[in-house]
Amino acid sequence: MKIAVSGKGGVGKTTFSALLSRTLSDQGKHILAIDADPDANFAKALGISNAHKIVPISEMKDLIYERTEAKPGTIGGFFKLNPKVDDLPDSLSIKLGNIKFMRLGGVKKGGSGCICPESTLLKMLVTHIVLSRDEVVVMDMEAGIEHLGRATAKSVDKLIVVVEPGRRSIDTANHIKKLSSEIGLNNIAIVGNKIRGKQDEDFIKTNMSGFKILGFIPYDEALIEADLKDVSPYDTDSQAKKSVKEMVLRL
Repeated sequence: MKIAVSGKGGVGKTTFSALLSRTLSDQGKHILAIDADPDANFAKALGISNAHKIVPISEMKDLIYERTEAKPGTIGGFFKLNPKVDDLPDSLSIKLGNIKFMRLGGVKKGGSGCICPESTLLKMLVTHIVLSRDEVVVMDMEAGIEHLGRATAKSVDKLIVVVEPGRRSIDTANHIKKLSSEIGLNNIAIVGNKIRGKQDEDFIKTNMSGFKILGFIPYDEALIEADLKDVSPYDTDSQAKKSVKEMVLRL
């Protein structure tokens, strides 16, 4: 199963991605966890030690040059559009139990896009991961679908958009849906986070009526404390773990 998780910054998509990955891992599944958000916090949320020392693939200049035959940071010119990437998930990932973790990193770009060696390598890597790997893949995305191409998107089993009870979060979800439909990714579900009660649930149900709602995660001080103490949300006693386990059954 290939799952992409997106949503507005601050809604808790990384917390959800970590809870989902750890839950599936505890159920005996082999997980390939991909941090595709330049604001990288996925490793820390999973509970990987020294997460801040992980070098994103987009900054591995020697690797990018070796695989694309072009120097990172260059735009235009000649370089390989189909670099070898099939060995990277095993050689570059960090292990935590049944989870292999990879941090893609961001690509600095001007204007509306970037045809550059690092961008090409990352997109080829994501394509390989989604189309050819046999693990469960959980990708923590930025607030959009930057790393997904048309061919890749059609093979994503589910795009989960995390929202909180708020207008800007809802607007971002609708924007993500529009972008996704343009590349044929229509299997979308909503997870409501930071839910304080039935009124918040009703707000999301009313404003997300065109979406399938996978479930709700209650607002929980324990998750805030876990973040303050630099502890994985999965390693704290919270209602969120139970909620995500129920969502896994629906998936």
